[in-house]
Amino acid sequence: MSKFSRAELEAAQKAFLSSKRKIEKVRETLSKKNPLPKPQLTLAIRNLDALHIALGLIEKELNTIE
Repeated sequence: MSKFSRAELEAAQKAFLSSKRKIEKVRETLSKKNPLPKPQLTLAIRNLDALHIALGLIEKELNTIE
């Protein structure tokens, strides 16, 4: 049994998806700059990786809730 309700998980999922879209836009902008802002780009990539994991876990949890 989940500690979180379906509504809570769906709200978190929506927030994470919004953040993911924003960071993807930032990553795209940063990758076009010259010189390449390596630390910011690395942070954006790491944040996207973390969001991808979080979204996968939320999806898994949503699939276990009836």
